[in-house]
Amino acid sequence: MKVLSFLPLLLRRPCLRPAWLSSTLIRATALELVILAGHVLIYPSGLAPERRQPTSPPGTGAGADADPERLTRSADTGGTTDTSGPADTADTADTADRAGTTALPSAADTRPPVVLLHGFIDNRSVFVLLRRSLARHGWHHLESLNYSPLTCDIRTAAELLDRHVEEICARTGHREIDIVGHSLGGLIARYYVQRLGGDRRVRTLVTLGTPHSGTAAAPLAGAHPIVRQMRSGSDLIEELRRPAPGCRTRFISFWSELDRVMLPVETACVDHPDLDAVNVRVTGIGHLALPVHPAVASAIRQALESDGASLGAPETAPGATSVA
Repeated sequence: MKVLSFLPLLLRRPCLRPAWLSSTLIRATALELVILAGHVLIYPSGLAPERRQPTSPPGTGAGADADPERLTRSADTGGTTDTSGPADTADTADTADRAGTTALPSAADTRPPVVLLHGFIDNRSVFVLLRRSLARHGWHHLESLNYSPLTCDIRTAAELLDRHVEEICARTGHREIDIVGHSLGGLIARYYVQRLGGDRRVRTLVTLGTPHSGTAAAPLAGAHPIVRQMRSGSDLIEELRRPAPGCRTRFISFWSELDRVMLPVETACVDHPDLDAVNVRVTGIGHLALPVHPAVASAIRQALESDGASLGAPETAPGATSVA
């Protein structure tokens, strides 16, 4: 297991002083409240499933003429629209399926599709800014999967993800995809990859504040079955500890020292001898900021384009890394 420090070095201290920690925690908490308020406003826009645009016929290349600067459709960008034409192929449709054809990726569109998977009692609106960032930097196939807040089993959600991924691969002509999962979404994706054979489809799995080893946060929420599955020592967490020889997926796990949903915070690290995992430490922000902070978005783009080795310096390197 590799552990890396990452993101722009904006604050460097010889040690983590209590006064600095207190001020950083206050700023992070204030940022969490602002993000929560903003997310409440845009939450309704993410309740409905994505509209899907027709896929280009075979050989034309769905992304050949796509503008790398084009934004995703207005429902995913907080009302911003693209005046140059239809939205990115992130919002693809079933036209090719009805015609019995499969779209073929063009030479100019070789990046795998990216599937965005939200956390507990959330929806795809949490990825508005990350999705816009990816679209602006050349990702043309961006898809979100909403699973019901009434879902009571991570395994069931992982099976739904399996079907969703197969449909995307058939429709886009790509053999592999990447997944970015926030919180519970990352755990669902990991179960799919590790226990349902999803490693044959998932090239890279990026998790943001995901309780890989189980979390002790929110004890009163333990009445919900899916929350109990996220507890340390649950049957599902123990199942993920089982051997996974030959797993082909690369794991990039972002964890924050100020994440108050992950208890202990190290639970957001992937620690498994059979998995190719890089754990990326982020300081200065909390749980809700992970999918929306621009520095994290930049890190995710780098993670999807790299082999993980260049994400940052080893954690033993001097100094502290912060996005505060």
